[in-house]
Amino acid sequence: MKIHELKTKPEYFEAAQKRQKNFEIRRDDRDFQVGDLVKLEEFDNGKYTGRHTGLRPVLYVLRDCPEYGLAEGYCIIGF
Repeated sequence: MKIHELKTKPEYFEAAQKRQKNFEIRRDDRDFQVGDLVKLEEFDNGKYTGRHTGLRPVLYVLRDCPEYGLAEGYCIIGF
C-alpha cells in the first residue's frame, strides 16, 4: 500500500472535498493500485493552500482503455 499526495486545482478540489467528484484522471506514473491511499491537496497560484481531503482509499483503477478516450499513459482512479 502506498500513500499518494496529489496536487489539485481549486475548482476540482472543491468538488472532491464535497464528495461530488470521486475520481481523478492522472498520468499513470505512480503505479496506483486498489488499496492505496490518495490525499488531494489544493494547489493555487503556484503554492499549496493548506487544504486537503484527508486520506481516501483507491477503490478502482482504469487503465488501457483508448477506445473510450483514455489517452495512453493515463489512468482513472476511483476513490
